[in-house]
Amino acid sequence: MSVLLHNIQGWVLDSCSLIDRWYSRCIRYQGGRTSRVECRFKRQCFQVLKSHFSVSACAAADGGNEDVLQKTDKASKKRKRKHSELNQGEVDSQAFHEKIRSVILEGTKTLVDSARSVGHLNGTTDTAKEPLPFQECSLAALCEMAKELPLVDEEEPEECVQQLVAEDGCTSHVDLFSRVTENGADSAIVVTLMGEQYVIPPCTAFLLSDFTRMQPLVHSGSKFDLIVMDPPWENKSVKRSRRYSFLPSTQLKRLPVPLLASPNCLVVTWVTNRPSHLRFVRDELYPHWGVEVVAEWFWVKVTTSGQFVFPLDSQHKKPYEVLVLGRYRPPADNSTSSSVTSEVPVEDQRLIVSVPSALHSQKPSLSEVLKPYVGGEAKCLELFARCLQPGWTSWGNEVLKFQHTSYFTLTPADEREDVSKGEATRVCTDKPTITPVLSSPPPCHCPTTVD
Repeated sequence: MSVLLHNIQGWVLDSCSLIDRWYSRCIRYQGGRTSRVECRFKRQCFQVLKSHFSVSACAAADGGNEDVLQKTDKASKKRKRKHSELNQGEVDSQAFHEKIRSVILEGTKTLVDSARSVGHLNGTTDTAKEPLPFQECSLAALCEMAKELPLVDEEEPEECVQQLVAEDGCTSHVDLFSRVTENGADSAIVVTLMGEQYVIPPCTAFLLSDFTRMQPLVHSGSKFDLIVMDPPWENKSVKRSRRYSFLPSTQLKRLPVPLLASPNCLVVTWVTNRPSHLRFVRDELYPHWGVEVVAEWFWVKVTTSGQFVFPLDSQHKKPYEVLVLGRYRPPADNSTSSSVTSEVPVEDQRLIVSVPSALHSQKPSLSEVLKPYVGGEAKCLELFARCLQPGWTSWGNEVLKFQHTSYFTLTPADEREDVSKGEATRVCTDKPTITPVLSSPPPCHCPTTVD
């Protein structure tokens, strides 16, 4: 399972094992035929073996089992600038870091020590050194061109939704840019879309569009109990690298969260370590949507041996990111008061510790961590997504980025396991859930996008 352990400080996750579970049953559509394939996310993406410390610190870190905070404190001795040389943003960042430093340090040590005691984060790996997969992603550019396409009639919600695979196994009819697309089968499928092959998890729905073309998602009629978003925050690094187009903070207010959220919906936002972004989410964005802040959590990134990936006190990059959690509070009325009083309280300052993906902007799935706070039957939505999750609806202009087959190892299964079209297209009919697909999949819950 992806949650290796859970205690009062937080969770230790194994992201790669969770992804593999999603694709434990996978079927390839090719040339009008269906066949089983074994599908695994490439292991080298989650093999961060060494911290990004100085050379001398890395050598010391390779020497054994010193605890994580001692290694961090010894890691980097770069000369710090005088306080007077810091700009206001850097002063604010330093103050925020000092405020949460002990929470990060002590909580991570406890979680990493516990993980090591049960055989995890011990630095062992069976993965040969291989280059990271890379696929030139042109989805954002395609979304830009797709703005010329007409949108479906907003008065007909059922017209906003389409099945990914037709009865004849064809996907050429699919309009990915103007309709919500569903894989209604209880198996992952490998399909060709726009001339490229993608692996689509079971019981999932997605809309490939940019910020100005979210109408099909809104008009589909769904209300969600959990909304997770990873906005493309504006910063100097993004501007220099041009990895992706950023969105000014003020534009985030235009996201139609109140139209997508059910009463008491849990809203979770990934925030960079810039205090200005954190203040904006807490003081402007959430109040604008009617979302009440209930907690701040921290994703702590460690190596396979449990060290921080960056020095904890580095002035350049921190080994953690912030998540702001809030509850959507619609205008009070008698119909929602009972649901608000029965909500599960969200604890503050919890840690999520995991080995990060070496692929830029691939965040760990929060499905298992958030399940106790929203329930197993919750309808879940991810905004600015770059991958898909079973039982979730996802939106973004790169929503299929990490579904490309270049990020997976696909091997044909035993020929005796070839499947018929009827089995391959078995459809989920139950309510959506965030419970991941197990190695022996339970009845699947499809993310119905039409109420």
